[in-house]
Amino acid sequence: MMQNEIQLKPEEDDYSDISLRPMDVDDIDDFMVWATDDKVSQYCSWSTYTSKEQAMNYMTNIVAPHPWLRAICLKNRVIGSISVTPFQGNDACRGELGYVLASKYWGKGIATRAVKMVASVIFVEWPHLERLEALVDVANVGSQRVLMKAGFEREGVLRKYRILKGRTRDMVIFSLLSSEVTQS
Repeated sequence: MMQNEIQLKPEEDDYSDISLRPMDVDDIDDFMVWATDDKVSQYCSWSTYTSKEQAMNYMTNIVAPHPWLRAICLKNRVIGSISVTPFQGNDACRGELGYVLASKYWGKGIATRAVKMVASVIFVEWPHLERLEALVDVANVGSQRVLMKAGFEREGVLRKYRILKGRTRDMVIFSLLSSEVTQS
Protein backbone atom coordinates (compact mmCIF):
# COMPACT_ATOMS: atom_id res chain seq x y z
CA MET A 1 0.00 0.00 0.00
CA MET A 2 1.29 3.47 -0.93
CA GLN A 3 1.99 6.09 1.72
CA ASN A 4 -1.14 8.19 2.41
CA GLU A 5 -3.36 5.43 0.98
CA ILE A 6 -6.37 4.33 3.00
CA GLN A 7 -7.75 0.87 2.30
CA LEU A 8 -11.07 -0.66 3.33
CA LYS A 9 -11.21 -4.42 3.78
CA PRO A 10 -12.82 -6.09 0.77
CA GLU A 11 -16.29 -7.53 1.12
CA GLU A 12 -18.22 -9.77 -1.25
CA ASP A 13 -19.53 -7.29 -3.84
CA ASP A 14 -17.74 -5.81 -6.86
CA TYR A 15 -17.67 -2.40 -5.18
CA SER A 16 -15.76 -3.38 -2.05
CA ASP A 17 -12.18 -2.65 -3.17
CA ILE A 18 -12.36 1.04 -2.26
CA SER A 19 -9.29 3.07 -1.39
CA LEU A 20 -8.34 6.71 -1.02
CA ARG A 21 -5.02 7.99 -2.32
CA PRO A 22 -3.48 11.23 -3.53
CA MET A 23 -4.66 12.20 -7.02
CA ASP A 24 -2.18 13.29 -9.67
CA VAL A 25 -1.94 14.06 -13.39
CA ASP A 26 -1.67 10.36 -14.25
CA ASP A 27 -5.35 10.14 -13.22
CA ILE A 28 -6.48 12.70 -15.80
CA ASP A 29 -8.33 10.24 -18.09
CA ASP A 30 -10.27 8.70 -15.21
CA PHE A 31 -10.96 12.19 -13.84
CA MET A 32 -12.39 13.29 -17.20
CA VAL A 33 -14.99 10.49 -17.12
CA TRP A 34 -16.85 12.04 -14.18
CA ALA A 35 -15.76 15.66 -14.48
CA THR A 36 -17.39 15.90 -17.94
CA ASP A 37 -20.72 14.50 -16.69
CA ASP A 38 -23.43 17.14 -16.17
CA LYS A 39 -25.21 14.86 -13.66
CA VAL A 40 -22.07 14.77 -11.51
CA SER A 41 -21.40 18.51 -11.56
CA GLN A 42 -25.04 19.52 -11.08
CA TYR A 43 -24.66 20.31 -7.36
CA CYS A 44 -20.94 21.13 -7.43
CA SER A 45 -19.46 24.61 -7.28
CA TRP A 46 -17.55 23.90 -10.50
CA SER A 47 -18.97 23.64 -14.01
CA THR A 48 -18.73 20.52 -16.12
CA TYR A 49 -15.27 20.17 -17.64
CA THR A 50 -15.04 20.34 -21.41
CA SER A 51 -11.30 19.87 -22.04
CA LYS A 52 -8.22 18.13 -20.70
CA GLU A 53 -6.60 21.55 -20.47
CA GLN A 54 -9.21 22.59 -17.87
CA ALA A 55 -8.55 19.35 -16.01
CA MET A 56 -4.78 19.89 -16.06
CA ASN A 57 -5.30 23.39 -14.63
CA TYR A 58 -7.45 21.88 -11.89
CA MET A 59 -4.78 19.28 -11.08
CA THR A 60 -2.07 21.96 -10.96
CA ASN A 61 -3.92 24.77 -9.20
CA ILE A 62 -6.37 22.94 -6.90
CA VAL A 63 -5.35 19.31 -6.37
CA ALA A 64 -1.58 19.71 -5.97
CA PRO A 65 -1.67 22.48 -3.32
CA HIS A 66 -4.80 21.24 -1.48
CA PRO A 67 -4.07 20.31 2.14
CA TRP A 68 -6.23 17.13 2.08
CA LEU A 69 -7.68 15.91 -1.21
CA ARG A 70 -7.77 12.24 -2.18
CA ALA A 71 -8.95 10.24 -5.15
CA ILE A 72 -11.75 7.78 -4.42
CA CYS A 73 -10.56 4.61 -6.16
CA LEU A 74 -12.26 1.36 -7.08
CA LYS A 75 -9.58 -1.26 -7.71
CA ASN A 76 -7.10 1.68 -7.82
CA ARG A 77 -9.00 3.41 -10.64
CA VAL A 78 -10.14 6.97 -9.86
CA ILE A 79 -13.94 7.22 -9.76
CA GLY A 80 -14.26 10.38 -7.68
CA SER A 81 -12.59 12.59 -5.13
CA ILE A 82 -13.02 13.60 -1.51
CA SER A 83 -11.49 16.50 0.37
CA VAL A 84 -11.35 18.22 3.71
CA THR A 85 -10.73 21.94 3.58
CA PRO A 86 -9.58 23.46 6.86
CA PHE A 87 -10.97 26.70 8.20
CA GLN A 88 -8.56 29.34 9.52
CA GLY A 89 -8.22 31.57 12.57
CA ASN A 90 -10.99 31.30 15.15
CA ASP A 91 -12.64 28.65 12.95
CA ALA A 92 -9.54 26.38 12.80
CA CYS A 93 -11.40 23.73 14.81
CA ARG A 94 -13.57 23.04 11.72
CA GLY A 95 -13.03 21.45 8.34
CA GLU A 96 -15.42 21.22 5.40
CA LEU A 97 -15.92 17.86 3.71
CA GLY A 98 -16.59 17.70 -0.01
CA TYR A 99 -16.87 14.72 -2.32
CA VAL A 100 -17.84 13.80 -5.84
CA LEU A 101 -18.38 10.40 -7.44
CA ALA A 102 -18.89 9.19 -11.01
CA SER A 103 -22.65 8.80 -11.60
CA LYS A 104 -22.39 5.13 -12.62
CA TYR A 105 -21.30 4.37 -9.03
CA TRP A 106 -24.10 6.24 -7.27
CA GLY A 107 -26.29 4.22 -4.92
CA LYS A 108 -23.71 1.48 -4.32
CA GLY A 109 -22.44 2.62 -0.91
CA ILE A 110 -19.09 3.84 -2.26
CA ALA A 111 -19.47 7.47 -1.22
CA THR A 112 -20.64 6.42 2.24
CA ARG A 113 -17.58 4.17 2.61
CA ALA A 114 -15.26 6.97 1.45
CA VAL A 115 -16.80 9.44 3.93
CA LYS A 116 -16.42 6.90 6.76
CA MET A 117 -12.80 6.32 5.75
CA VAL A 118 -12.07 10.05 5.90
CA ALA A 119 -13.83 10.39 9.27
CA SER A 120 -11.71 7.55 10.67
CA VAL A 121 -8.42 9.30 9.84
CA ILE A 122 -8.90 13.06 9.58
CA PHE A 123 -9.29 13.70 13.31
CA VAL A 124 -6.08 11.72 13.91
CA GLU A 125 -4.14 13.43 11.13
CA TRP A 126 -5.42 16.85 12.20
CA PRO A 127 -5.76 16.63 16.00
CA HIS A 128 -6.80 20.31 16.23
CA LEU A 129 -9.95 19.48 14.24
CA GLU A 130 -13.05 19.03 16.39
CA ARG A 131 -15.77 19.32 13.77
CA LEU A 132 -16.15 18.07 10.21
CA GLU A 133 -19.04 19.68 8.35
CA ALA A 134 -20.63 19.29 4.95
CA LEU A 135 -23.02 21.56 3.07
CA VAL A 136 -25.43 19.88 0.68
CA ASP A 137 -27.94 21.42 -1.70
CA VAL A 138 -31.48 20.76 -0.43
CA ALA A 139 -32.31 19.02 -3.71
CA ASN A 140 -29.33 16.64 -3.47
CA VAL A 141 -31.11 13.92 -1.52
CA GLY A 142 -28.56 11.23 -2.40
CA SER A 143 -25.69 13.16 -0.85
CA GLN A 144 -27.76 13.85 2.25
CA ARG A 145 -28.37 10.10 2.57
CA VAL A 146 -24.60 9.44 2.27
CA LEU A 147 -23.83 11.73 5.19
CA MET A 148 -26.60 10.32 7.39
CA LYS A 149 -25.39 6.75 6.75
CA ALA A 150 -21.84 7.84 7.55
CA GLY A 151 -22.92 9.08 10.99
CA PHE A 152 -23.20 12.82 10.36
CA GLU A 153 -25.92 14.79 12.09
CA ARG A 154 -28.29 16.94 10.05
CA GLU A 155 -28.27 20.29 11.79
CA GLY A 156 -30.67 22.25 9.64
CA VAL A 157 -31.28 24.24 6.48
CA LEU A 158 -29.32 27.38 5.71
CA ARG A 159 -31.75 29.41 3.62
CA LYS A 160 -30.51 31.24 0.52
CA TYR A 161 -26.99 30.34 1.63
CA ARG A 162 -24.99 29.86 -1.56
CA ILE A 163 -25.09 30.95 -5.18
CA LEU A 164 -24.74 27.85 -7.31
CA LYS A 165 -24.75 28.00 -11.09
CA GLY A 166 -26.25 31.51 -10.97
CA ARG A 167 -29.06 30.68 -8.53
CA THR A 168 -29.28 31.26 -4.80
CA ARG A 169 -29.72 27.88 -3.12
CA ASP A 170 -30.76 26.57 0.27
CA MET A 171 -28.16 24.26 1.80
CA VAL A 172 -28.47 21.55 4.44
CA ILE A 173 -25.62 21.54 6.95
CA PHE A 174 -24.33 18.29 8.44
CA SER A 175 -21.63 17.74 11.05
CA LEU A 176 -19.57 15.05 12.68
CA LEU A 177 -17.62 15.79 15.85
CA SER A 178 -14.28 14.21 16.74
CA SER A 179 -15.88 12.88 19.94
CA GLU A 180 -18.44 10.95 17.85
CA VAL A 181 -15.88 8.93 15.92
CA THR A 182 -14.54 5.71 17.37
CA GLN A 183 -10.91 5.09 16.44
CA SER A 184 -9.94 1.53 15.67
